[in-house]
Amino acid sequence: MTSAEPAHIAMFSIAAHGHVNPSIEVIRELVARGHRVSYAIPASFAEKIAETGATPVIWDSTLPTDDEPEAWGTELIDNIEPFLEDAVQALPQLAAAFEGDEPDLVLHDITSYPARVLAHRWGVPAVSLSPNLVAWTGYEEEVGEPMTARLRATERGRAYYARFRAWLDENGIEEDSDPFVGRPRRSIVLIPRALQPHADRVDESVHTFVGACQGDRSADQGTWERPEAAAGKKVLLVSLGSTFTKQPAFYRACAEAFGDLPDWHVVLQIGKFTDEAELGALPANVEVHRWVPQLDILRRADAFITHAGAGGSQEGLATATPMVAVPQGVDQFGNADMLQGLGVARHVPMAEADARTLREAVLALVEDPQVAARAEAIRARMATEGGTRQAADLIEAELPALSVPGPIVRS
Repeated sequence: MTSAEPAHIAMFSIAAHGHVNPSIEVIRELVARGHRVSYAIPASFAEKIAETGATPVIWDSTLPTDDEPEAWGTELIDNIEPFLEDAVQALPQLAAAFEGDEPDLVLHDITSYPARVLAHRWGVPAVSLSPNLVAWTGYEEEVGEPMTARLRATERGRAYYARFRAWLDENGIEEDSDPFVGRPRRSIVLIPRALQPHADRVDESVHTFVGACQGDRSADQGTWERPEAAAGKKVLLVSLGSTFTKQPAFYRACAEAFGDLPDWHVVLQIGKFTDEAELGALPANVEVHRWVPQLDILRRADAFITHAGAGGSQEGLATATPMVAVPQGVDQFGNADMLQGLGVARHVPMAEADARTLREAVLALVEDPQVAARAEAIRARMATEGGTRQAADLIEAELPALSVPGPIVRS
């Protein structure tokens, strides 16, 4: 039993691997500590959430899924409009789902605008679980305002801001839309401090970096077995994540780059959008999969060609694996630059990612002892950031004192 009633914690996120996966171990830890966790998520992720012990609260989303990367468009307004549209239609669904069972604390992904509105309505604390970089002091002047000025100069942009203002007014939120989205009251940052631009200018009274929250993923993702033919060889993992994976020419370049190097073995993840037949005949030292247990492989890999998503970037850093970053979209370009700036990666634009360039970049990184030393130093620093347990401790600190479970007493 516990010395007090368990808290009811509600997490809100969207149906996207890059927004669910970073915090999944935190949710599992909160459940293990005795809290009742409800997790508002579209149906496609319900099973994944249920496996943590949390209760999925299903809602219907209008956002494009990981299966529709082209639906996000090409301009900034294309990227932000869907979140507001989804929030407006999701709010009544979520309010109804929690009516009579309001939580003691709201946790939310950075994309979940309804969560902050509901926390305000319920009068409970809200904590952001950020899967990527956060705003630093001066961010608005240096980055935000130049972007919004361009948006506000267009009819479509003005309509977006007017609609956002009206929605916030309807729900009693006085904040302007930009700080509402980008300036949470409290934020637990699920990336290592090393990946954060201008980390020395981040307000530590708001944002706490806990680094990668990794658990034993073998039950969920399985494990990788090194083939007998790869015994004693260096291992290269190639993965562009789950969304921007329709890249057969790129995968052929990776195979070509290492196909004639007998001391290398390549694990090639191609995702769901590339037909394996498009790759043609592959060298014997290249194995191909739709999906791989990435972290398990990285713990044994010698190099990683990655799209530099937040998850892959920090997994590469947590395992001290040198990386070649070939970003595909959104925050990946900034991550690629950060990794290169740390001295543990090369940023190779997709247009330049031919076989020769990829091979030269990987070999140069692996053969440089200073890269290995820098990677190990970063890994060691990350290990002190606390990860899952620290995140759960910080979340419990936001709960009303009487709602925190006490130690389990066994008779």
